[in-house]
Amino acid sequence: MQKLSSVLLIDDDATNNFLNERLLHRLEVADQLMVAETEQDALFLLAEYETIPPALILLDLKVPGMTGIEFLEQYKAQQQEQATVVIMHPATMDAQDLALVNGLPINGLISKPLTEEKIDQILQLHFQRALSA
Repeated sequence: MQKLSSVLLIDDDATNNFLNERLLHRLEVADQLMVAETEQDALFLLAEYETIPPALILLDLKVPGMTGIEFLEQYKAQQQEQATVVIMHPATMDAQDLALVNGLPINGLISKPLTEEKIDQILQLHFQRALSA
């Protein structure tokens, strides 16, 4: 499989970040993997690497300080031409969370935990790539 240029994980749970990072490395999904525990950290990383935006952002919905929704508003305002696929990655898929993401400028929604099957689904749907067998 041709790797993505980079993936940005945004989640305030260090354990989730660790597990997701290991999974993405093991599956060799991207050349570069960036991890942020807050949306502010993510915006800083994106500003630092603004010439090459990530191919994929996996974004938690509820993070202390700034919600995923507020992050999206700021990120979309900063990006003129946006080729990044943004997948919202909430802990729950309850009606309240689904109502929050309805109408957001995202490309998809997957529930936690992140799995090999979910990654493969994202790659096939948004990048026309499949994980190597």
